[in-house]
Amino acid sequence: MKKYECGACGHIYDPAEGDPENGIAPGTAFEDLPDDWKCPLCGMGKEVFEPVEE
Repeated sequence: MKKYECGACGHIYDPAEGDPENGIAPGTAFEDLPDDWKCPLCGMGKEVFEPVEE
């Protein structure tokens, strides 16, 4: 699964880790995050995230 980077603060959403502190289980693809999910560091929405080229 692809990682995504927040364009505002640089936080990387890694699907393998999820976002357990905000109720997102490990293994959750970025595309499957709720529409109202926010970056845990800066609070920006999914729309500012871009795929990370590996």
